[in-house]
Amino acid sequence: MFGRLFVVGTPIGNLRDITLRAIDVLQKVDFLVVEDSRVTLKLLNHLGIRKPMISYFKHCNNSRLALILKKLQGGETAAIVSDAGMPCISDPGEELIKLCIQHGVEVVPIPGVNAALTGLVSSGIGSASFCFEGFLATDRKSRQKKLEELRSEKRTIIFYEAPHKLRRTLADLLKFLGDRTVCVARELTKIHEQFLRVSLSEAVRYFETTLPRGEFVLIVQGQESPEESTEEEDEVDVKEKALELFKSGASLPEISRLLVSKKMSRNKIYKMLLDNSLAAQIPPSSDAEGVNIPSVDDDSLTGDNNKTPGADRF
Repeated sequence: MFGRLFVVGTPIGNLRDITLRAIDVLQKVDFLVVEDSRVTLKLLNHLGIRKPMISYFKHCNNSRLALILKKLQGGETAAIVSDAGMPCISDPGEELIKLCIQHGVEVVPIPGVNAALTGLVSSGIGSASFCFEGFLATDRKSRQKKLEELRSEKRTIIFYEAPHKLRRTLADLLKFLGDRTVCVARELTKIHEQFLRVSLSEAVRYFETTLPRGEFVLIVQGQESPEESTEEEDEVDVKEKALELFKSGASLPEISRLLVSKKMSRNKIYKMLLDNSLAAQIPPSSDAEGVNIPSVDDDSLTGDNNKTPGADRF
């Protein structure tokens, strides 16, 4: 019978954030799969646990994966842990998870602290809908492509960043996303935890004179949708455009046809201009004399009652 692989969340700074269930699993498994044995050893020493460890990191070859899988298929149980937080998020452990699933080894999550969510809920930026991007690519082309894709993202965006890359990342975010609200969360759950809640331009200026230290989570506000205009604002806008069109020689029927939009039908515009004192400034042309204002359902607006609405746009 195959063993099981437990995906165990560990503290992101404060060792007291470890869960009772995580401690229980770490005590009972046969071995640990770790990102950096030196980091994990500090946690194990704090908990008074001694376990054999197999290192698995980004540049490990396939033989390491095969060794871990063989032990699990032989009936041993293991826990995979990262240096901090939940494994397999911006972490090479996801390859092991995929391999276990493909070969029928049961994967059991043991939830714990996560830096992205910890930063998000403390940011003051909308958390109802968000996307996690992790670390941006370092090569210029891939980085620019990703940021251009994110320019129109309406959800809150979460990034991870190392201190030596922070200044460049903030500058790139400002350049490609525009000046929007950001929360720069530093050293989460640690003694020097800090939140900088400012605009991107202010964050860039702050770190020009402040040396970035520690690990960072960046929570960036999504693109804001333009505010919906009121009906009154729409009418004011139509009147202003109507006067401009009149000055260029357009008649009342022509103006109502040219100003039709999703928010205001041709019929409504025509009525509004006739009922308004603006009509006195825009004398109807000869072809408007005696014109009956068509109803909203009148086929004369489309010229063809068999047309699919909007089909003439294509």
